[in-house]
Amino acid sequence: MADRKASEEEKGILEQFMIPFYHVERRVPLFPGRSSVESEAGLFGLTEGELRSFRENMDENAREAALEILKDDEIVDCLDKLPIDGEETIVAFGDSITEDAQGWFTILEHVLEISTENADFKFINAGVSYNTTSEALRRIDRDVIINEPDWVIVALGTFDAQRLNIAPDRTLLPLSETWENIETIQTVLDERVSNPVIWITPAPVITDMLNENPLYDFTIEKRDLTQVQELVSGKQGAIIDATAKRMGEGEPQAWNYLPDGLHHSLSGHMETAKAIIKKLAEPKD
Repeated sequence: MADRKASEEEKGILEQFMIPFYHVERRVPLFPGRSSVESEAGLFGLTEGELRSFRENMDENAREAALEILKDDEIVDCLDKLPIDGEETIVAFGDSITEDAQGWFTILEHVLEISTENADFKFINAGVSYNTTSEALRRIDRDVIINEPDWVIVALGTFDAQRLNIAPDRTLLPLSETWENIETIQTVLDERVSNPVIWITPAPVITDMLNENPLYDFTIEKRDLTQVQELVSGKQGAIIDATAKRMGEGEPQAWNYLPDGLHHSLSGHMETAKAIIKKLAEPKD
């Protein structure tokens, strides 16, 4: 019997909500076929060519976003002040908002590659979708430390605050466990990475949009996420968007999100990339 292929409607859902956030080599690193495009395409019900096309389009979207950022004179001025020389290994350690194939880290990669003469960076996206800080801590050695990074950008905590629809009376992780996890991540990285840890506060979630999306079996409430944002903002190192306002002053703006109100659109990811550049360009005490 021939393998079932995805319908056009399914391909649309895959392109928006699945393919950007699912890379087999990160989910199942011991799987022998983890680097096979053919195997990954089969998982999605796509041809190898279709999957390559989707991936190429996403990377091009991120590159176009980077070029748009580089039209901003303030950003260009900041780039000249960054404490980098073009040969660093930079790791992004996060969840699905980091793993996103056209997300803030890929945009930042393109910005730095385009703007740095003789660039020889090594960029490693260690984002795994829907990871809590507990799940991330469990893999920090194999996904981060083993790469001997010069810089680590940590973007975690959003999914600690989720309340499962089947058990809405508690967050998935208690705040005390989130605190312990990020303290341990801080300690591990401080001992092994020469530069300060870069912490990105979890962006707000538009809860009404998230609750209306049938793909999810959880919600994230502002009161819970605010507590996680405060924990992250209190860490040592460079804190990106300490007040969690990059998605909109007052209230997060819908155009910065996908229709789920959780993951970010290109414009939302651009705001995160710009916030990183501006923060790292600030004079050091």
